[in-house]
Amino acid sequence: MAGLDQNTPQPTGITLHRKSRLLEISFDDGNTFSLPFEYLRVYSPSAEVRGHGPGQEVLQLGKRDILIAELDPVGNYAIRPVFSDGHDSGLYSWDYLYMLGKEQETLWQDYLRKLEEQGGSRDPALVPPPAPKGGGCGKH
Repeated sequence: MAGLDQNTPQPTGITLHRKSRLLEISFDDGNTFSLPFEYLRVYSPSAEVRGHGPGQEVLQLGKRDILIAELDPVGNYAIRPVFSDGHDSGLYSWDYLYMLGKEQETLWQDYLRKLEEQGGSRDPALVPPPAPKGGGCGKH
């Protein structure tokens, strides 16, 4: 989870727009950001996405059609979205959401560049299924 910067503006409104797949968040400094669900999912602050240190990030593939099924408050400092692919371990603090809003264009272009470099796709139909879990030979 991102740190909790006491100087970060506080949210004054959060609206989930399911049809347009946007999370709209307004802050008390007058900024309002419309963050696509896909963007939120690929930049989840969870260890599953960010890893446990620099260079351990996991590029998220096939998230173009992702939905937010639930949006749960976490104290007075964060929200926890539950995404349609089952991902629910990211706690989005106010400062992290503010940073995502302020740096949206740069971060999104960086994500698209990484996808291209690695031959990945935003489209779920173009992403191979995950490898079977377990240590077996895969034949039984």
